[in-house]
Amino acid sequence: MTTHTHVLDSSADIRAALADPALVPERPAGAPGAAGASVAWLRATVARFSSGETHRRRRALVEAELARVDPDALRRAVAEGSGGDVRVRVVRALAEALGMPEPRQVADDVVLVAGVYFSGEDPAADEAVGRLVALLGVPRSRPFSPGYRWEVPPVSCGGEPPHARSALRALSSNAGRAECSPAEVPPLGEGPGHTPATEEVANRIGLLVQACATGALVEAATGSEKPLAHVIREDTPLRSMRRVATRPTRLAGREVAAGDVVVLDIAAAHRTHPVPLTFGARPRPCPGRAHALALAEGLLGRPSTPFARLHHRAAPLLLPNAWDHASAAALAAEGFPAVGTTSLGVAAAAGLPDGAAATAGETLALARRLGRGPFLLSVDAEGGFSDDPEEVARLARELRAAGAVGINLEDGRPDGTLAPAGLHAAKIAAVKAAVPDLFVNARTDTHWLGVRREETAARLARYEQAGADGVFVPGLTDPDGIAALVAGLLVPLNVLHAPDGPTLAELAALGVRRVSLGSLPYRTALAAAVAVATAVRDGRSADRRLPAPSYAEVQTLAAPVR
Repeated sequence: MTTHTHVLDSSADIRAALADPALVPERPAGAPGAAGASVAWLRATVARFSSGETHRRRRALVEAELARVDPDALRRAVAEGSGGDVRVRVVRALAEALGMPEPRQVADDVVLVAGVYFSGEDPAADEAVGRLVALLGVPRSRPFSPGYRWEVPPVSCGGEPPHARSALRALSSNAGRAECSPAEVPPLGEGPGHTPATEEVANRIGLLVQACATGALVEAATGSEKPLAHVIREDTPLRSMRRVATRPTRLAGREVAAGDVVVLDIAAAHRTHPVPLTFGARPRPCPGRAHALALAEGLLGRPSTPFARLHHRAAPLLLPNAWDHASAAALAAEGFPAVGTTSLGVAAAAGLPDGAAATAGETLALARRLGRGPFLLSVDAEGGFSDDPEEVARLARELRAAGAVGINLEDGRPDGTLAPAGLHAAKIAAVKAAVPDLFVNARTDTHWLGVRREETAARLARYEQAGADGVFVPGLTDPDGIAALVAGLLVPLNVLHAPDGPTLAELAALGVRRVSLGSLPYRTALAAAVAVATAVRDGRSADRRLPAPSYAEVQTLAAPVR
């Protein structure tokens, strides 16, 4: 039967192909029936080259492993390591985080296997797979816990029934080394010899092999000052993917017959669309994305500020927004480590409209009052009060000099339209070039203004590739929409708290890293002031459910006289 190869090079077509159930990953050529632990057996048993229910089951094994590792701890661990082969450092750090025995030996063998994982054959790599099975094979009945250490049962070769668990035991010795060659071990892959235990060990190995790609990313980014998101798009370690049609289907206006090969040209798609596909896309996004990025950031050793680190904790950063010294001081006194400003509150307090680029002076004056307080300050600067990137960068320098550690820049305009994404990206790049340690939170108003929502992901991709440290989508409350954005972003996602929207815990579960209160505290304060005045006027008792601070308590909030 004649088969054809179809090449897809547009982002939309590649996403459609990834979502098409008729297409399955092409398993690299090899000896699929090879006996015992080998690269061919590994390919046959890992999530990477499987599909359907088998893929879902194996992917769940990988996700369970990764759930035991905190990405931030992984970032710190790899940053503390010494030099050497980047791939070895990556795999060793992950193996240590998972509590695996002999992590250096594991790393050396995994790097050897990675050399032929996607194509080719190598007897030395087959032997490496055998050693890895011996080290990492653990009976399924043993429960995992955060402090769990891998154990290898001391069973020698020979005399075991020909099934996969016996094969795992036959590969083990007291020293954790194989006493027999892979060729002597019964088949470990699909079929009569397949068991859940062999599937577990194969996917542990597969997880480590996939981590080697992080080394390629780090090598591409080393020596470059460009944001990691930019490197991932421009020099992606994942250049292409291959799929095979299991039944006839239709893609990009062409008929694809059963058995045809479909090549997904990731590098070409990145040249024409800003949203990268390096970490896959639904329904097969990379489960180790957060861990890969943490490893890359740790190895690159780029500086991180205390404010930036607040975006990488277990719980999202809840950022309340103040409009004057007293409101900021009161929030800090309640234990909030960081406080933002609200452009609406600043503008309204000055009798000016918000979002009209009319409050640059007031914004800077407030930053100078708050910037030396006992909290980290992020300033809402609308769109930077200018369409000249250099003017915006000049403002950013002044805000940083005043003590601000973050700036919020939005692409919405007073007339209800959006600034060109390229212009907003230029502002972000100019600010980062002028003040590298200022955390830039790039906001898109697609949902806030209800316009061009379909551009949201593309705009955020442009902004993070320009150097944004975080991105902000006020008005987005749909859980599925939030999760979809998180899956495609490298930087933290910030959303605006909505009283009728997801709770803080629900947002955390979706992957949100920062939640802003925006103008809600200011508007609530206005409502409280009006409510108490009208209650007294109308002869009613003031609402005491929210008791007002005393005169003396407010006095304590005053800044020291200098």
